[in-house]
Amino acid sequence: MEEIELYLEEAQELMQKAVDHTASELLKIRAGKAMPNMLDGIMVQYYGAPTPLHQISSVNTPDARTLAIKPFERTMISEIEKAIINSDLGLAPQNNGELIILTIPALTEERRISLVKQAKNECEEGKISLRTVRKNTNAELKALQKDGASEDDVKRAEEKVQKFTDQYAMKIDDLLVKKEVDIMKI
Repeated sequence: MEEIELYLEEAQELMQKAVDHTASELLKIRAGKAMPNMLDGIMVQYYGAPTPLHQISSVNTPDARTLAIKPFERTMISEIEKAIINSDLGLAPQNNGELIILTIPALTEERRISLVKQAKNECEEGKISLRTVRKNTNAELKALQKDGASEDDVKRAEEKVQKFTDQYAMKIDDLLVKKEVDIMKI
């Protein structure tokens, strides 16, 4: 039945989005290396409007432990510094009048364990999203059955939804394993 296929496609699409979102959230968790995407979540007050940092500056990595932020307008240096200090990154910005320099400290064992927990929480959020998609899709399939779809078709579709859920949950588990190795690597 066409409607069932549409629901299955939509479920797969939403599950892929959950995996992609989890991957992007994991990228924000720093693993002791300076990476420009660490700053992706930082919003800066730009003429009264919160604006993503990467839209008002360029971010480079001169070496493995340093980020250099060059604002497009010099007047934004203090606003960018405020935004970084108020973020949950725990970094102290230094500026030389033109650039803001962020030095990424080496991670302690305690901080590594804390980051692994944070990564696990992000992955669990992703899995919760997958289960929500599964629940909603199954509810829509049940509604189709009440509207006249055959019980066998709905059961097969529910089994496919479960396979999708398992498949995408494994992708999230793989992301977590890679991130854990990255964080724990000295």
